[in-house]
Amino acid sequence: AAQKIVGRWDSVTSENFEEYMKECGVGLIVRKAAANIKVTLDIKQVGNKWVCAQESTFKNTSLEFELDKEFEETTPDGRKYMTLITVTPDNKMVQRQKKIKDSDKDSTITRYLDGDDTLVVIMECGNVTCRRTYKRQK
Repeated sequence: AAQKIVGRWDSVTSENFEEYMKECGVGLIVRKAAANIKVTLDIKQVGNKWVCAQESTFKNTSLEFELDKEFEETTPDGRKYMTLITVTPDNKMVQRQKKIKDSDKDSTITRYLDGDDTLVVIMECGNVTCRRTYKRQK
């Protein structure tokens, strides 16, 4: 069922994203640049590997992972985490980022479908929650 998340997605709404980035420790210049850009997500599954590519006018990034296997993730702004991505019984893809450096903060990113054509991404760090939505490209 997690395969339903595969596809190309265009960002539609973003609530509290700048506050979330600030809570995570993202620098001011990067926050300002990233807060208002439109993003396209390209999510693929190849065998056991997942690839989540994020494309924008600001920066293109790619995250490769296998479900239920911890790996070291480098965020787009260069912070490093030990990350584990799992799928819950209700088909939510949950990404738990555990800080490596004391100055960073743990974060949880939950992705799930609302109907067939809306991807909801909930990002949590400290007491800040961000909600971003994406529409499936036709």
